[in-house]
Amino acid sequence: MASGRSDAPVAADALGKRRRLPGVNLRPGAVKQARAEAGLSLAQLGKGHVTAPAIYLIETGRTRPSLPTLEHIARRTGKPLEFFLAEPGGAADDNTVRLFELEAMVADGRNAEAIAFGQALLDGGSSAFRLGRIRFLLAQAYLGSSEPERAASLLEEARAHFEAVNDGVMLAECMGALASLAAATQSRDAVTLAEKALGVCRKLKPVPPPLEARLLGVLANALVGERDWNRAVSTYEAAINAGSVGFDLRGAARLYGELGMAYRRAGEAEAATRYLTRSIALLEVLRDRASLARSESNLALVLMERKDYAAARVHLERSLQLAEEPDLESGRGRVLLGQAELATHEGEVDRAHELASEALELAAEMEDRATMAEAHVWLGQIADKRGDHAAADREFEDAIRGFEALGKRERLLHSHGAYAEILERRGELARAYAHMKEALQASHPGLLREAASGERVSSA
Repeated sequence: MASGRSDAPVAADALGKRRRLPGVNLRPGAVKQARAEAGLSLAQLGKGHVTAPAIYLIETGRTRPSLPTLEHIARRTGKPLEFFLAEPGGAADDNTVRLFELEAMVADGRNAEAIAFGQALLDGGSSAFRLGRIRFLLAQAYLGSSEPERAASLLEEARAHFEAVNDGVMLAECMGALASLAAATQSRDAVTLAEKALGVCRKLKPVPPPLEARLLGVLANALVGERDWNRAVSTYEAAINAGSVGFDLRGAARLYGELGMAYRRAGEAEAATRYLTRSIALLEVLRDRASLARSESNLALVLMERKDYAAARVHLERSLQLAEEPDLESGRGRVLLGQAELATHEGEVDRAHELASEALELAAEMEDRATMAEAHVWLGQIADKRGDHAAADREFEDAIRGFEALGKRERLLHSHGAYAEILERRGELARAYAHMKEALQASHPGLLREAASGERVSSA
């Protein structure tokens, strides 16, 4: 049984006659487990704060650490503060099980179930030191359910909690999640938030390689949103190198896929093909059907850009086969659009129209507004090839409205640009110019106003 002493003998606390801070109740064995997993000796764990004998007494339950000492141990081992704490009244096991259940729901994508369960944990007055992690997990479930507003408020609350208890690991996780959310909504703050999260991670001693790799991936994704292709590519490569220290197949597969698409946007099809192929190989091992269907479809898009239509067809058929499974139907519309693009390249306009129309219908049933807008783009291009100008105008108007409502800046730019090219071929130069201006404005908001202002200054 632990005595009432706290941190004895403690180098820092022994100085002077300061009042001792109260000791914190720990989960038995937690400090020794964390030290072993971090590969630290007793002296290394206590370095700069407490002596090796003090760490030994804490590990064996003969004394309880003060909160500052426990925060030091958490920072040194890279563990969240909650990892060490025991709940009063012997309730630790029950509450730990509930938290693990919530984590499992989120990991499995059972978002509606996780939201109901997580909200019940919050409403039930769960132990204060667990509120941060509950809110973080609940935010992940809301993100998975496409409810970013609810997720944002929970993440901010979780961030404040982890900052208050000086839990650097979970603080970095929260900031990374906020950066991902900002990137998804195309906020200009995404890159800054991701860089700050990475900065918090790199101040941890030791730096957790999986966390660093994840945050580098978040930063790279934000850079893609800013169309900073070269920096995005180098950051994805850094993420893969960081993750290789503690090799994670799933994380590597995701990063290879994202790096491949970054190379595609940078116009480097050969490198894109190489990394997407690596992603597919890992996903085959993991049997991650949803991610595999997406990567197969992405590789097909790159192969079409290389005019390797036969190979693209093989990967699209594989992607469609996976997407036809009941729990993956939400991705089927995107695969059908890939097939519509392939049919367009091969001159099968009627077949392309049939596939794009099917994709639009399926996306509407699934309430997938992004795929609906993309389907309108392809239906507009197909209508143009058929010479049906009125239909092309309607489809592009629907596509542009859809991307504007979703805040998809890059896709909005592409839609304006594609429509401008069609209008220019028709000879409708004034309308084409108007859409080119919109494309430029979508790419660089405020740039046209700045240019106009510069012209007025230079002419003065």
